[in-house]
Amino acid sequence: IFIIFESINPKKQTFMEIRISTQQLLKILFYVALLLFVGICIESGMYIFNGIYTFTINSYNANFLSLKALYQFDPGHYGVVMLLLSIVTTLKAVLFFVIVKLLHDKNLNLYQPFSTKMYHFLLTLSGLSVVIAFFSNYGLNYLKWLQEKPIALPDLSTFAVGGGDVWFFMGIILFLIAKIFKRGIEIQSDNELTI
Repeated sequence: IFIIFESINPKKQTFMEIRISTQQLLKILFYVALLLFVGICIESGMYIFNGIYTFTINSYNANFLSLKALYQFDPGHYGVVMLLLSIVTTLKAVLFFVIVKLLHDKNLNLYQPFSTKMYHFLLTLSGLSVVIAFFSNYGLNYLKWLQEKPIALPDLSTFAVGGGDVWFFMGIILFLIAKIFKRGIEIQSDNELTI
């Protein structure tokens, strides 16, 4: 990474080079993924706790996310919405857990990146992304259907079910990358057998 500082004299430029090694970058990515994992776990726990608390202890808690009108209209619909929100956020937490586990266990070998561990990692991320896309799209369609009912629902952007198409395309791209890695593993093993 190069950063250019312009001095007072326009003819003279000072260059400052900041070098970040791959190991340092992986450490930074580990902490970012860990932070995202913890945040999504908290969000997921919040949906699960509020859903259970509303049904078992106090129905006044249905005001969470301004869904009191939905709970009063039909508690079953409220339960489905909370279940879908819980599923989507829990799957996102699992996805980040897989990333954190890979970076923590140091299973990423930069000298031989084409390994079966990396192939299975990419397939896992691809599968999780497609499942998140499915539940996100289902949840979004369910909420759109509920908006047609005579219920005062908040804006759809307040819910964590948007972006299903993005998750789907990410899953497809990760699947294609996994297949490229599989081909790289085959070529690497053929080269090792030839030597």
